[in-house]
Amino acid sequence: MASRRPAAEVADPVDYYLEDMEMHGRAERTRDAYERVLRGFAEFLDGRSTDPGAAGHRDCLAWVHSLRADLSPSTVATYATTVNRFYDYMTRVGAFDENPMALVMEEMDESIEKDPERRDVDVATMGRFLGRITHPLHHAVVLTLLKTGMRVGELCNLDCRDLRLSNPGLSEYGLDGRPQLDGRGDAIYVDSEPARGGEYNGEVREESNKRKRSTVVPVDDELRRGLRRWLAIRPDSLSPAEPLFVSTADDWGERLTARAIRHYVREYAEEMGWYEAGAGAGENVTPHYFRHFFTTHLRDRTGDRGVVKYLRGDVASDVIDTYTHNWGDQVRETYLSNIYRFD
Repeated sequence: MASRRPAAEVADPVDYYLEDMEMHGRAERTRDAYERVLRGFAEFLDGRSTDPGAAGHRDCLAWVHSLRADLSPSTVATYATTVNRFYDYMTRVGAFDENPMALVMEEMDESIEKDPERRDVDVATMGRFLGRITHPLHHAVVLTLLKTGMRVGELCNLDCRDLRLSNPGLSEYGLDGRPQLDGRGDAIYVDSEPARGGEYNGEVREESNKRKRSTVVPVDDELRRGLRRWLAIRPDSLSPAEPLFVSTADDWGERLTARAIRHYVREYAEEMGWYEAGAGAGENVTPHYFRHFFTTHLRDRTGDRGVVKYLRGDVASDVIDTYTHNWGDQVRETYLSNIYRFD
């Protein structure tokens, strides 16, 4: 909980936020983009006789709706994300009591994942795509993205301690270091904490984990085999964090980067005719597409939006505690009974 109330200290919360972003090291170009969006948002609220500190979720929803007449869906989503980050930050420091954009963002996330214009790939076809990937690292990365729905940056931030596999032969990788995985069987822990430029587990990170809640994702036998195959040839790393995925290219043994993953996923997608320069997100298969694939197919198979939202790390409210506290029955059993297979 914050130890101060900035709202009582400054007249303009937007100014306060931008000043903090400068001290956090955000680039001037980024801060300018934040300011354009936030000033426009504040102006809209003024027309509704309110302000950012007093706005409710209906005010935020009305603002998002007003943008759709002139902006593309992706730009609307970017603007909404900017305002959501503003509210999340100001809530954390104690300036605001709540984030009225949170509910709006949850609904937007759901609608984006149901985008009918996205390429429709069934499980069998995706299995054939995966079967073409023979490199143990590339195969393990793509399989992990497909089976967990995590973002590419979150995958890059995984350390060996975040994976629990019941295999005594892999003990040298420290796969039992997370107390959060005790009693969960084979699973992956995706922390919400890592942030770009910040030190985490003894290493400065290049990517941020964007999930609202830390999440434990089950590992089924297909993913277990893919990860064991990778770990059997994984190069040693100089990082004290012991990254789970490290490069086998020129930067041998260094933490795998999102840029590298996007590069080789693009090459594999081009071979399938799933990527064309200049095409939009609806047609091109990228690492983020695997998150969409996971959401669509697992939600259709389980009929349980709550479990899927938990696994994606999308829900920040206390409602998700039901899945956290009863993980074995609510999450693990549902997941293992319904997760698709490619082998």
